[in-house]
Amino acid sequence: MKSPQRVAVLSLHTSPLAQPGLNDGGGMNVYVRALASSLARAGVECDVLTRADAPGLDPIVEVEPGFRVVHLDAGPAAAVSKHDLVELIDPMTEAALRHLSGPNSADVIHANYWISGAVGHKLKHALDTPLVATFHTLARVKADAGIDDDVDDRTRIEHEVIECADLMLASTDAEVDQLVDLYGGSRERIAVVPPGVDHERFNPGTPADRAAVRSMLGLGDRPTLLFAGRIQALKGADLAIRALAALNNPEALLLIVGGPSGLEGERELAKLHAQVGELGLSNQVRFMLPQAHDSLAGLYRAADVCVVPSRAESFGLVALEAAACGTPVVAAAVGGLTSIVEDGKTGFLVESRDALAFAAPIERLLSDRAFAQSMGDAAEQGSRKYAWTMTAARLRLLFGELSLREPTFCQ
Repeated sequence: MKSPQRVAVLSLHTSPLAQPGLNDGGGMNVYVRALASSLARAGVECDVLTRADAPGLDPIVEVEPGFRVVHLDAGPAAAVSKHDLVELIDPMTEAALRHLSGPNSADVIHANYWISGAVGHKLKHALDTPLVATFHTLARVKADAGIDDDVDDRTRIEHEVIECADLMLASTDAEVDQLVDLYGGSRERIAVVPPGVDHERFNPGTPADRAAVRSMLGLGDRPTLLFAGRIQALKGADLAIRALAALNNPEALLLIVGGPSGLEGERELAKLHAQVGELGLSNQVRFMLPQAHDSLAGLYRAADVCVVPSRAESFGLVALEAAACGTPVVAAAVGGLTSIVEDGKTGFLVESRDALAFAAPIERLLSDRAFAQSMGDAAEQGSRKYAWTMTAARLRLLFGELSLREPTFCQ
């Protein structure tokens, strides 16, 4: 088995250097950056290829030894909606081919998200290089959750990539079933590789750490809920607000941390502000701009409960990071959240999207601090099953095994 020397990681619609929680930056940014870093430290060089979306960017940025971000000149040097990036698939492919020729050749292509999958599919055939793909979200899963805001090409492209990829990566067993049942994927070419968490950054800290952040935010003794994520319908911040109202506790405070994302992001943010006003919660909801990833650990520690009411979630890094900080999570029982949260032990899973159904476990955690502490302790212990070093080690092995497999070709 030949270990890979260099992996070309495609993250074309958003850069790992971008701020998570803003525009199209989210859990995938964290995933790509953390994974590339861990692979590089394990001896596998990573070039992360992304589109130059602003003027004056350095063509290549060395993040750390063995991990570079490559800005491809493809399309305007400006932000382009991911819904419009489908028109740039060919230019992005040509730019990627220019980089990957000669000394920058890669042993494996790892495409993240469907746009990168479309480019990776073309590169696989042009370079005769194995293709690994991680979708992070799936169009058909989003549609089943009532979110149907993607371009018509997306489902077709996802099918084509799943059919031809040498290896598909899924975060959970539930995602494997989705790839098989909704797209006809081959179980033999799907591997479960959960994301990780940086325990040096995300940990419970000390009581003084928590007190310092709460003091800085002016929280006092108020019971505090945290919603962290992009402002889009898929993430369900509206349900977090309704759950706060259902608590009927004028002292409770909800922090909503994140920025608008996608075509409807600004409209969704306006709807949330209107909802807060209509429910009379102006003094109980605080909207905060997206925070640097390092700063999120302090917010997790400062909160009494982290609320993750997503309509669909392939994994749920927010829930995992909160758990690593010892903060109980109340989450929707969807997708990867059912793997991260052990209902009744490390947090609560809620089947219904009814506000009262979410408010009940939140109220229990807020009213019984000893119970909340024990649940937070269990969550922190459970989070130790996940680490980026383990994810990278598993991927390094899988990438190496590709050299022993017969290549997959389009049917």
